[in-house]
Amino acid sequence: MRTAWLLLVVGMCMLSVTSSLKICAFNVQSFGESKANNRRVMGIILKILSRCDLCLIQEVRDSKGEVIQALVKDLNRFDKSNSYSYVESERLGKKSYKEQYVYIYRNNVLKVKEHFQYPKPDEDGKNETDVFSREPFIIHFYSPTTQVKDFVLIGHHTCPKTAMKEIDELYTVVKGIYKKWKTDNVMILGDLNAGCSYITIKGWKAVRLRSDPKFRWLIGDEQDTTVREKTHCAYDRIIVHGQEITSSIVPGSATPFNFKEDFHLTEAQALEVSDHFPVEVDLKPNHRYLLRHEL
Repeated sequence: MRTAWLLLVVGMCMLSVTSSLKICAFNVQSFGESKANNRRVMGIILKILSRCDLCLIQEVRDSKGEVIQALVKDLNRFDKSNSYSYVESERLGKKSYKEQYVYIYRNNVLKVKEHFQYPKPDEDGKNETDVFSREPFIIHFYSPTTQVKDFVLIGHHTCPKTAMKEIDELYTVVKGIYKKWKTDNVMILGDLNAGCSYITIKGWKAVRLRSDPKFRWLIGDEQDTTVREKTHCAYDRIIVHGQEITSSIVPGSATPFNFKEDFHLTEAQALEVSDHFPVEVDLKPNHRYLLRHEL
């Protein structure tokens, strides 16, 4: 009996260290054919993505639709201990410049319940709002291995000139998700341009996402999500809403991932990958589930 109890304690300790769920957001900066054909850069991107159970990729610029398909194929070869799938948005943008959002996730860990492009067109094909330069891409996941089983991600990349208006409008998006899916376990993530010259102290006061205490900003204003040494800006953010998902955050896990230092790159080498660092956060594991399935 004592041996079984010790094994249980050891197992729980091991699971608490190794089985949290890592969620990331990465602006890969103009990710298209040119970058995809650079083998050294792609090798670094694969190492970054393989750290994440789920990653929102931004600034995908590939009109042929081949780059992400090839990336995920390479990722499955690179990390054979997991199986990766992806969900991509429409090509978004008000003018000729278009981007896509892409969620890359481990399908052996997570299941997609639903996803949709915001705003949903009405019967006349018109948009419900004209605030966003690239409308958020929203996805609903089921996660049996974490304490919070169901959660929604709102991936967004703001236009720098309208960053505060777009961040404020995400408040409306969250309210709409509750009406649609009856969940308030929501995570907003991406390059919100939420720092430096794009944000003013006075402007913050009018942003509902900041003034409402139900929204918890996990990446603080003092953090730096930029690669260039001459900049220090918290452009990329992770924000959570909902008591269950907020209590499921691993304390201290929300941070930019400095791949320049971690992979011993020069600034020039790192900038070939992106001018942004990914941001990441961990969700606490569901020990009962993991013990049933892994021990």
